[in-house]
Amino acid sequence: MPLSVVLPIIAVMSVTGEYSQRTGLTTYTLVPWRGRVIGAKLLVTLAIGVAAMFLALALGAVGNLLGSTITGLDATWDVSLVEFGRIVLANVLGMLMGFMLAVVLRSTPAALVGYLVYSFVLPIAFGTLAAFQGWFADLQPWVDVQYAITGLFSDVVTAEHWQQLGVTTLVWLWIPLGLGLRRVLRAEVK
Repeated sequence: MPLSVVLPIIAVMSVTGEYSQRTGLTTYTLVPWRGRVIGAKLLVTLAIGVAAMFLALALGAVGNLLGSTITGLDATWDVSLVEFGRIVLANVLGMLMGFMLAVVLRSTPAALVGYLVYSFVLPIAFGTLAAFQGWFADLQPWVDVQYAITGLFSDVVTAEHWQQLGVTTLVWLWIPLGLGLRRVLRAEVK
């Protein structure tokens, strides 16, 4: 859980540092094609996300063994490789949300607030609407990106859930990221 909050912050700061610290002129003078810089930041962001999940897996395994030794109980590990892959995917999508907001807004405070709204405010608003409005209860999985991402943590992920994840990430992640990248590549660096 803590990694799902901290990792998107790393993604936000990796992109917005060029704009908040005024190093963009230097960076884009050394590497004039901004796509290369943004691509490198994206690759590093994804690598950090995947590496953090493997570190969390290793720490979880050690904690499991240590906990079972201390308590005298049998060690149980019931996370399959497929479940771990879905956990990694969910956290990488969270990092991509932070990355997208940073690309779109190019401001650390705005992107962080935007991420908090994406992660905490909108899911509560959508959940409340679904609880009180029956027509929205069936629509929520197709509209609420956090609902779809959180579904990756369940035991069984159906084909319909993958479709819902595809639709919500297309609307809330991929389209804004494409528009933000277009804007970053064309904007004047100040």
